[in-house]
Amino acid sequence: MSRQDLNGAPPVEGLSDRTRAKWAAASTPEEIAANLPPMLDLTIENITENVMKINSMCDNPRLRYLILKLIQAAHDYVRDVGLQFDEWEQAWQFLTKVGQISTDVRHEFVLLSDILGISALVDALSYPAVPGATESSVLGPFHDEEAHSFQYGESIFTEGTPGEPTIVRGWIKDTDGNNVPKALIDVWETDGNGVYDLEYDGNADPNCRGKILSDEKGHFLFLCVKPVAYPISNDGPVGELLRKLKRHWFRPAHMHFMIEHPAYTKLITALYSRDSNFVESDTVFGVKKSLIVDYNWCEDLKLAQEHNVTPITKTIDGKESTGFWLLEQDFILVKKSPPPPRKTED
Repeated sequence: MSRQDLNGAPPVEGLSDRTRAKWAAASTPEEIAANLPPMLDLTIENITENVMKINSMCDNPRLRYLILKLIQAAHDYVRDVGLQFDEWEQAWQFLTKVGQISTDVRHEFVLLSDILGISALVDALSYPAVPGATESSVLGPFHDEEAHSFQYGESIFTEGTPGEPTIVRGWIKDTDGNNVPKALIDVWETDGNGVYDLEYDGNADPNCRGKILSDEKGHFLFLCVKPVAYPISNDGPVGELLRKLKRHWFRPAHMHFMIEHPAYTKLITALYSRDSNFVESDTVFGVKKSLIVDYNWCEDLKLAQEHNVTPITKTIDGKESTGFWLLEQDFILVKKSPPPPRKTED
């Protein structure tokens, strides 16, 4: 088997179309085994090509490509670092713990993907930057399809929620400068304590999240609390790994957005507060310069009254001031087009 064959899924030397057809028709373990090449006398040098050969019968070209590339990369890694049994044992025990702690609410495998930069890389490959368009960012583990719908100018948080009052407003546009009416804006954030509603025990109602449509002109406005920095879950195996790697486990203050419209590519992104700690060292690598925004202190009490915002008094630039936070941000969508074909060979 040539190196070129190993780097791509089909073809794999020694496996004819007839052999693949027999494999596809096989229905019992005995029939499957009868069509396999013999797996004897495996060595450090030849095990990879044999494992790839036995896993190359899949009739889905994309899946075959993904599996064979994974085997090649994983075997190369094991050989390259000289992985020992005790180290592999620690690795699978770690992954077992990750699976055991994962639930419908706590997605420890997503966290592992996040802190290794895999989520950010997949995001960048899935949604490549388009000039003039809003960049994407990682989805994170706390999106909830069950979020309630709310109207233009309403609040996404419930009464009594900790946090500082904020108005978020802006336009949904496309890269040609056209306004986009009736775009569905799905937004979610933590409360002022840095906790998502899904993390509270016994929480039944969505809070600090919701779905709103841009109006007939493409404008949107809603009330929320100013986001704060918060720690990702760090009392499990991912937190243990971060500590061993001498890393922190905080995300900068941010607000998530998912924006959809039938004529445009779905945008999954987040806005990161410039004044937040960790904005330059996000533990999940989600921050992009174009997504860093400014929450400006606003003393326009008439605007607050118009949108039922309860102002607060706090010290701003050394002086006592009454007001609220205002974020003005536009989102630029990309017109929908057929997705590029997915690789099935190199």
